Amino acid sequence: MKTSKSRTARIAALLPIVLIASFAFGCAKYKRKIADQDEELAKLRIEIDELEANRQDLESAQSDLEKANADLEAARAELEARIASMLEYQKALESQLEELGVDKSKMAAKFEAARKSLASQQKLVAEMRKKQAAAQHRLRTLKNMLLRFKSLIQGGKLKVRIRNGKLTLELPSAVLFELGVAALSEDGKKTLAQVASVLARVQNREFQVAGHTDNVPITSGRYPSNWELSTARAVSVVKFLQRKGVRPTALSAAGYSQYQPAVPNTDKPRRKLNRRIEIVLMPNLDELPDLSALERELKK
Repeated sequence: MKTSKSRTARIAALLPIVLIASFAFGCAKYKRKIADQDEELAKLRIEIDELEANRQDLESAQSDLEKANADLEAARAELEARIASMLEYQKALESQLEELGVDKSKMAAKFEAARKSLASQQKLVAEMRKKQAAAQHRLRTLKNMLLRFKSLIQGGKLKVRIRNGKLTLELPSAVLFELGVAALSEDGKKTLAQVASVLARVQNREFQVAGHTDNVPITSGRYPSNWELSTARAVSVVKFLQRKGVRPTALSAAGYSQYQPAVPNTDKPRRKLNRRIEIVLMPNLDELPDLSALERELKK
């Protein structure tokens, strides 16, 4: 009987200690959960900032294209008005020639000069129309691609940016690869298959696939540095796109290692943003500036 009372007394003495330990353990657990939630909120804020910047870039690019189109239209209208005026002037000269019977050779020279000027103006108008049509085509292409990529963009698997005047598709490495490897994951293959289905329909365009890493040195024995890893990942994406129907003659691969970060490598969430694959729509030759004058200077 005494032993039973003694055991009951010991249990009663230990009970507050057990309760205090359980409460401390529960507090520590909730503190860890709050810390994890804070880190996740920080990541979400960064992604929100990135999405807002992406939206502003696209709106700015669309505004620039529409302004350029309006400028081309205004210039074309002005040139057409000048051509109409010159045609009226030519008719007036012909009428005066018939009425006054002046030296036909001199008038013929004036007519020839007017004809050459008219031909030059008409050629300029044709070039303006061609540039206008090209600008409208580029704008339609960009809008159509954005519509087709809408589900991937909303799912956080793809970002679309305008960088240095080029449309760039950005895919986080975490979507495509495991850490430190260049073999595509199954989820990455599904995402790239959707991208390939859109790119395969785009005609007369070339795509450069660029691999980027963060600034943390790679420890894998397979890749001596981030140069090899970024390049190997770009090549993996190129080969997959080719298998999914994108023309191989329209594809190229490049590795940039850590040297073109999207954001500063100041913390873990930002380093994650820098580990990415970019698919850049390269400009056509007729969209590039005319360098013939510079070429002639270099030959002197």
